[in-house]
Amino acid sequence: MPAAARGDSLAAMDPDLLRRYGGPVPRYTSYPTAPHFHPGITAETYLGWLGGLPPEARLSLYLHVPFCAQMCWYCGCHTKVVRRYEPVSDYAETLLQEAARVADALPRGPRAVQLHWGGGTPTMLSGDDFRRLTDGLRRAFRFDAAVEIAVEVDPRTLDAEKARALAAAGVTRASLGVQDFTAAVQAAINRVQPYEVTARAVDLLRDAGIRGINFDLMYGLPRQWVADLLRSIELAVTLAPDRIALFGYAHVPWMKSHQRLIVESELPKEAARWAQAEAAAARLEALGYLRIGFDHFARPEDPLARAVTEDRLRRNFQGYTDDPAEALIGLGASAIGSLPQGYVQNAVPIQDYRAAVAAGRPAVLRGCRLSADDRLRRAVIETLMCRLKVDLAGLCARHDADPADFAEEITALDGMAADGLVEIEGSEIRVTEAGRPLVRSAAAVFDRYLKAGTARHSRAV
Repeated sequence: MPAAARGDSLAAMDPDLLRRYGGPVPRYTSYPTAPHFHPGITAETYLGWLGGLPPEARLSLYLHVPFCAQMCWYCGCHTKVVRRYEPVSDYAETLLQEAARVADALPRGPRAVQLHWGGGTPTMLSGDDFRRLTDGLRRAFRFDAAVEIAVEVDPRTLDAEKARALAAAGVTRASLGVQDFTAAVQAAINRVQPYEVTARAVDLLRDAGIRGINFDLMYGLPRQWVADLLRSIELAVTLAPDRIALFGYAHVPWMKSHQRLIVESELPKEAARWAQAEAAAARLEALGYLRIGFDHFARPEDPLARAVTEDRLRRNFQGYTDDPAEALIGLGASAIGSLPQGYVQNAVPIQDYRAAVAAGRPAVLRGCRLSADDRLRRAVIETLMCRLKVDLAGLCARHDADPADFAEEITALDGMAADGLVEIEGSEIRVTEAGRPLVRSAAAVFDRYLKAGTARHSRAV
């Protein structure tokens, strides 16, 4: 197919810029990032941190369900395929036990303002177990009256009974994995999901009373062209999702062995990935979606879009969010929590997680205690990622630090400034629209751990 027909000429970028700034960098859903967590943070550390939360603290709960009916070859999540329901129901019991123990360690007063079910596929849980778990969480934690409950949904396995069960449990928002509607792309990633399947799932959720609908789309997939992605966007928008996350496929077969089933020669090259990302972003904006950060889009009336205009946007392990909580409590195998004192992560293997909970202790395997420098750099990175600008002097004043300490980082941004990707005025740094897709690269300049680490990351675009 000629390039013009595929649309590959759209949003072309200087290959030299891609070479200089488009290399592997973290996604910065935390700082320090997860590869720098260590086993010095124990279950006892975690219990102390929980007990130290102030009574007025707001909580966000994240539950990880690490099971799927089928492995999608692009997946980078901690999950496993199961053919029987018994492992899932057993896991639900363990989740309830962990939730009760974590809640017991909290002081009286903190309330949950958000609950997010992730995976894997949370809707692998039966309707009865999903309601039972949600009821158990309500008993263990104090829920705010306006709590948002969001769940990730596989449209291929959703039926009317499951949709009604989600609504009965209080779900207010559903996030549906779509990736791409093109048949050849779906075959290449082992996720066959025609448009009609997704449309039916959306209808079932809305009929059940779940109004908030998110879609996940991806670029950089095998056999994917710009024209395919634009067509998928057009189809997705006919279903009127409130939010669309546009993720770049991260090919990390050294971490996820099932990705070796993807034919690497069928993956788009760097320039093609860039063309896909920017053409997709332009089309979503033309269709009325506000561009948020570097990979999220929302209708102007959506709470996430309002968080941008009201300067409340944040970033955590679920990506861009309007979550106001001071603490994120992670429950389940591999789940990560974020507290004022630092980060914790549960054991990743399900059997290790279950053994820890059965022994009566939190399943925390590792984590990271935040230093004063970590807190400052986290604020710089999150501010850049969310606002595309940062006033280093203002942040340093709030953290009792000297902005002169960032002289080396400002100098390191000179190249991006010369190329029109950032603007530097005194202690203020602004990411331009041209530089927006490379904001992770600008943020990485402030990452003190990155050069010293050995972790491998996905590309910036």
